[in-house]
Amino acid sequence: MSHTRSSDARTLPMPDLGGSFPGPFATSPHANAIEQQTADWLRTFPLLRSPSEQKILCNITAQGVARLLPTADRDGIFLCADLFLWLTAFDDTHGEAEGARDTTRLVHHISQCVHLLNGYDEPTEEDSAYTDALRDLLGRLQKRATPTQYLRLTTHLRDNLFGILWEAHHLDRPDQVTLSNYCAMRPHTVFVRTVMATAEVALRYELTDDQRASAAVRELEKAVANLAGWINDLASYAKETDRGGPTPLSLPTLLIRHRECDLEGAFRLASRMCEDQASTARLRITELAVNSKGPLADHARAMEGIAASYVWHVGHARYKR
Repeated sequence: MSHTRSSDARTLPMPDLGGSFPGPFATSPHANAIEQQTADWLRTFPLLRSPSEQKILCNITAQGVARLLPTADRDGIFLCADLFLWLTAFDDTHGEAEGARDTTRLVHHISQCVHLLNGYDEPTEEDSAYTDALRDLLGRLQKRATPTQYLRLTTHLRDNLFGILWEAHHLDRPDQVTLSNYCAMRPHTVFVRTVMATAEVALRYELTDDQRASAAVRELEKAVANLAGWINDLASYAKETDRGGPTPLSLPTLLIRHRECDLEGAFRLASRMCEDQASTARLRITELAVNSKGPLADHARAMEGIAASYVWHVGHARYKR
């Protein structure tokens, strides 16, 4: 399967999400403070070596989280920003940069993180900036989250680490991944389920088990999760195929094979899929916000912020370099 040059990929059709998430999106007044906070945090925990990469990551994280949690307090929004930055940096460094070349080394890095997630937080000789930073994050999360929230969030973090490993294992063999399996795994590799769990902690609300299991909430979360991963795939395709890179493991790649279409047709189909998910999310957000009170209404607003943040993200310079 051949890929399209980045100059061609940049002209491919993209979804029109203006009807469901038109913007401009509400933004936290702490946006600049978040960017300074993440920069300071990276000086304490040097997760990235390149100053330019650090600057870009701090900016997209700060501005994205500012749109994700426009009403959160400083501590909550700082915690979410640092966690999302850690996940992104871990994926960039250990997942994408080295994972496909050396999955054994990636497994080692992940095992150190799982050790912490299991509650074994004693420092070891093998600790790195990533384990030190994760130890800091987990301590802050335990102080702010309820026990149930903490358990849910750490479970999603394990899912993310497994997703990073799964993706690294298949990066150079996308032909071995089915479309249904990819769609099931994509929310874990784009971290959106963890973002949802963190939003509850940052905004200080918690759904009951019955509320979380309701059809409206499940459909809303699934739509937002799909939208987050799929628009990211479309926005990053040109960058991933730049300079003759390999065919990326992404939605367009899978659609070309499973729907027997060319790249433009895959982008058109993926765009319609994104628009459908955005419409579903908007419908459920409105339903829950209008007809509910308390945590359900809070959750609807949180999902709106998460969707808005991912929609905003894909226009950032990170996806155009």
